[in-house]
Amino acid sequence: MSHKTKFKIQRALGIELPGLGKPGALEKRNYPPGQHGASRKGKPSEFAVQLREKQKVMFHYGLREEQLRRFVREARRGSNSGNWIEQLLSLLERRLDNVVFRLGFARSIASARQLVAHGHVLLNGRAVNIGSIVVRVGDFVRLTDYAAGDMTENARTNPRLDLPSYLQFATPDTNTHGRVLSMPGSHHVPFELNTKQVAEYYAQRGV
Repeated sequence: MSHKTKFKIQRALGIELPGLGKPGALEKRNYPPGQHGASRKGKPSEFAVQLREKQKVMFHYGLREEQLRRFVREARRGSNSGNWIEQLLSLLERRLDNVVFRLGFARSIASARQLVAHGHVLLNGRAVNIGSIVVRVGDFVRLTDYAAGDMTENARTNPRLDLPSYLQFATPDTNTHGRVLSMPGSHHVPFELNTKQVAEYYAQRGV
């Protein structure tokens, strides 16, 4: 996906999504793309609001609709309290590609997914190549010696986001090796999100 396309997506949604990488999508044109983007008025429908919130989740985490629906179904099965949206966001935040991104090893989730796919990430000391793996509390995630060099230096020295509280670097003097401290929740999602609208979108579609 090109930077131009990423910027159009964020302008259409009216929000910057850190997972897409380069910031600044709304700096010059903070209105939807298109000839009449700046002059569009009117209150959006309830469906449009629900769709927008769902799209934020889908585009930030780099998922296709069916992938997101699978996580929704898994969250519903795994939620004892009935608040499955919290379980959903915990699962998405614990995807390995997202953890690699939130540790600052990559500037976007797509770049983090590439690092994993090319075997540059170790999970508990073992090489993995599937970005959708959901890590657990206590798991260690680190870069291979090769990836910990020039390949990721810019991302690590200029992280897109601050380190979230559910993650921690293995030692104070390293930024190539981290671990999962606790279960993340909706408050760790790095953009404004109306979780109720996401829940209602899928509830109305029987997912």
